[in-house]
Amino acid sequence: MRERQLSDIKDQRLLKRGNIILDKLFKNSVHSIRQITQSDSEAKSFYRFLQNDNVSESDIIRNMRANCVSSCSNKVLLCIQDTTEVNLYNHKNRVKKDHYIGTTNAVKGGIGFLLHPSFVLDAQTLVPYGFSDVRIWNRPLEKLTKKQRDYNKLPIEEKESYKWIESSQNSKKVLSQAKEIIIIQDREGDIYEQFGIVPDQKTHLLVRARANRTLSNKTKLFDYIANQPPRGTYCIELEGDKRRNIKKREAILEVRYSGVTINKNDLSSKTAPQNITLNIIEAKEINTDVENPICWRLLTTINIENLETALNCISWYTCRWVIEEIFRILKKEGFNIEASELTYAKSIRKLSLLMMETIVKLFLMQIAYNCPEEEIESSSCFSEDEIKCLEYQIIALEGKTERLKNPYLSKDLKRYVWAIARLGGWKGYASERKPGITTFWIGMQKFTSIMQGWQLFQDVSRR
Repeated sequence: MRERQLSDIKDQRLLKRGNIILDKLFKNSVHSIRQITQSDSEAKSFYRFLQNDNVSESDIIRNMRANCVSSCSNKVLLCIQDTTEVNLYNHKNRVKKDHYIGTTNAVKGGIGFLLHPSFVLDAQTLVPYGFSDVRIWNRPLEKLTKKQRDYNKLPIEEKESYKWIESSQNSKKVLSQAKEIIIIQDREGDIYEQFGIVPDQKTHLLVRARANRTLSNKTKLFDYIANQPPRGTYCIELEGDKRRNIKKREAILEVRYSGVTINKNDLSSKTAPQNITLNIIEAKEINTDVENPICWRLLTTINIENLETALNCISWYTCRWVIEEIFRILKKEGFNIEASELTYAKSIRKLSLLMMETIVKLFLMQIAYNCPEEEIESSSCFSEDEIKCLEYQIIALEGKTERLKNPYLSKDLKRYVWAIARLGGWKGYASERKPGITTFWIGMQKFTSIMQGWQLFQDVSRR
């Protein structure tokens, strides 16, 4: 797997500086330039890099795409999309009000910008390959209402929702060497025009249904699938959530699927086809008295011929949690980009993109540990010096019993991920819940401090 770095920036000094920033972001896992640099001159050079117009957002995104496609040839891929906003309202008096910043959906007149990434995973192993596309934009500071803009009469290309179609089309081009692409989107992606534009022989859409559309036979979509015969059931374990008063439980879901034909309506583009044939899958929780039982209705261009294919689609859709984790680590539970001390939104936007590229490594660590059969080179995340230091950490972290020994061989990333997870607070027992991305994020912060002390010791020892 290709090392995650910038490689396509003409100015070699800027290229080197950008890769240093990427490396320091991964190792320190904080948003503050002051905290990841060791001197005032280094901090200034980082600030200049982020402000430099010779390194554009499109330059960084192009490099992110290149890192992604290097390992995707002839593979079945999941391409997961979603949108988040970076709200800089708490720093509204410091951040410059230029054309890189605008209104957000947040209350109290939020200001900031929006991100819409397309994150790529291997459909079989869930190994993360990175980003096939990232759309980054801002609304005007003085935005008109939908009524003022006569929004419903705008062509789809002029609506903000076009981001779903545009990102899908961009990902198709970038991932042209893939064997198959399954584009996964939440309810916002349920756009009639998209089903007519994006799919082809090797590109499929898998979208959670938002609109209870009227079908060709005049019945409603949700009523129609609910009245189809069940094709089977399956069980899933649901984690509890004390904050939302949700208890851990085993859920039994009943599965239905059917082909449907959806019709163009008055708001659809004039160039859209009159009707489109799709498949709908419903996975509905049964035999439960919980307040909000699970009910997923998924529209897809994948041909659902049997229960196994339907279950595969449901399983792929549940991988949406990955992109939610990316947003969580980018924001308050990780880098906390919204607390950035930078003055220019242009710099914050570039820094966000660099952070997102480093988060891929955290996911690579998590997937490596969760997939025992998948061997990933340790060099994909750690240098030779870091691996040497981690070997000493493993000795210190291993317990006396076999249950607390590191079970992995050298050169396998899992061996060193085990050490990072232990530093992040994981206890190391096989019976314990597997470490999550937040654990790795904390572990990397601790390891960076250890590594600095280890390097200092090495330098002193050589004198």
